[in-house]
Amino acid sequence: MWKWMSAAAVLVMAAATLGAQVQTIVPPVVPNAKPVTVEHIKIHGKHLEGNLEGDAVDRDVIVMLPPSYAREKHRRYPVVYALHGYSIGAEQWTHEIHVPQTVEGAYALGSKEMILVFPDSKTMHNGSMYSSSITTGDFENFIAQDVVSYIDAHYRTIPERNSRGLVGHSMGGYGASRIGMKHADVFGALYIMSPCCMSARPVSERDAGLEKVVAGMKGPQDSASLSFFVRAQLAVAAAWSPDPKNPPMYFDLPTKNGVVQPDIVAKWAANAPLSFADQYMDQLKRYRAIAMDVGDQDGLRFDAAKLHTMMDDYGIANSFTIYPGTHTSAVADRFQNHVMPFFSKNLCFQKDCQ
Repeated sequence: MWKWMSAAAVLVMAAATLGAQVQTIVPPVVPNAKPVTVEHIKIHGKHLEGNLEGDAVDRDVIVMLPPSYAREKHRRYPVVYALHGYSIGAEQWTHEIHVPQTVEGAYALGSKEMILVFPDSKTMHNGSMYSSSITTGDFENFIAQDVVSYIDAHYRTIPERNSRGLVGHSMGGYGASRIGMKHADVFGALYIMSPCCMSARPVSERDAGLEKVVAGMKGPQDSASLSFFVRAQLAVAAAWSPDPKNPPMYFDLPTKNGVVQPDIVAKWAANAPLSFADQYMDQLKRYRAIAMDVGDQDGLRFDAAKLHTMMDDYGIANSFTIYPGTHTSAVADRFQNHVMPFFSKNLCFQKDCQ
């Protein structure tokens, strides 16, 4: 019997729910909301150069400038970096959280103006896991360094950590957890939405079927024809067990010839935030504020609660909300009425703010 779900299985559960966008509740339009400016740009990922999978190095990024940006030429703004989930890119996530409507609504309801940045981290296997891998590229540092430095160089930002926020949903929630823990020198406020893949989950011989699938592939491009579940498994393998000497896929699987490979399972476990969080508690203490939320019908709520409890045990101030809803049903409402006000309250809106 297979008594444990792999990390990829949890990712699939979240992503499968994410596909049911008809369940997303859209907040009503706020009267007299002022329009934001939406820019579609490309950012070169220095940390993605040379990736063995052949994923794009120049990435699509969506930037939302606040209503006053064009008018107040000398004003500078804090920046919030928002990470999308598995199986989608930045463009689709903006539709799912209904921006710019929800951003404009948040401003109309009293949130302070800020710049929002939505980088695209979709890969051959539908998701980068926001991890550091020679196979997919170093998406962790693409976000924390390449994107941040580009935005600071090209927009009127307040280029200080206390004026930068990081938020993500599902795989993006995983990314916000991972990047947030490892790059507290870059970001000053952290919001984690329904994070996936938080626990280390053992793999069994049942995963041997994946070997047959991979054996028939000529390269990562063949992933497009595979099932949702299989692609999620490959995304995790490419991110967490890369192998530059194992072409054409350039990753190792958790089984070989039907036998579980403990060293590969250990690599996957080492990438679970609940496994490595103890090492970064001093970094989490640096944040001005940390918030996390998850739906009461979302299976990911149990691991989210564990991270909340762990931070509590270490004396790290954080808020944790379990709201009525599924994995996706309330994301637009949460973004307008909770995420935006959170950063409005907890980011610095002037230079040299402590």
